[in-house]
Amino acid sequence: MKLAIVGVGKLGLALLEGVTARGVIPAGEIGLLDANTVRAAEIAERTGASVVTRAQLGGAERILVALQPRVFPEVSEWLAQENVGYISTMAGVSVGTLVRRLGTQRVVRVMPNLAATIGRSQTAITGPRDAQEAGDLAFALDLFGAVGDAYDLPEHLFNAFTGMSASGPAYVAVVAEALADGGVRMGLPRPLANELAAKLLVSTGELLQRRAHPAMLKDEVASPGGTTIAGLEALEAAGVRGGLIRAVVAATRRGTELGQDQD
Repeated sequence: MKLAIVGVGKLGLALLEGVTARGVIPAGEIGLLDANTVRAAEIAERTGASVVTRAQLGGAERILVALQPRVFPEVSEWLAQENVGYISTMAGVSVGTLVRRLGTQRVVRVMPNLAATIGRSQTAITGPRDAQEAGDLAFALDLFGAVGDAYDLPEHLFNAFTGMSASGPAYVAVVAEALADGGVRMGLPRPLANELAAKLLVSTGELLQRRAHPAMLKDEVASPGGTTIAGLEALEAAGVRGGLIRAVVAATRRGTELGQDQD
């Protein structure tokens, strides 16, 4: 068994589907372990993966831990296996904590976002030297490269990455909702306003990737004395820019707190 996935929620399922669809790992080489045994069995039957027990985890070359960080202390005892590499998606759980609780230096810490479910995730990845030398880091880069873009990032930037990129879809969803509300306020039908807001964010993201700085796109749209600059003035008066910055700061700090809870 090349990989055991412990925790088959949205992320675990997205990764399973991504790596099998792209041929990174055959479905038959993947084992699934989840507290919801019925769900795990259904996914295994649909994808060709296998359901495994705790006792079988030692037969895996690597274990992906896709659990909530709060449960890690109580499950780490049976998760710890000999001669196994670990990949953790648990927010705030540091490499040092993984090493201490799992009893091995072969640990890789990763932080994807929800876009993994559509193959468009941004994932930060880091690990100590033992994980690099054992090929665990390269394996994780291949694994998460199957569901988006993977970045080898120093661990001291992980909480900032979490606060911006991993939490970012929620911030952008609030922006989309507010834009749609504005459209409804000015008379657009709700279904149309929601559709326009979603498509606007998708197309704007593509435009931003073709420019060196977001301000370049803003300046292209905002003509002198026009409608856009009037709207931008209203955004500045409402403190939207500062609010988004504070959201990233708050989420980053919360990631640090989650890590302290594991110590």
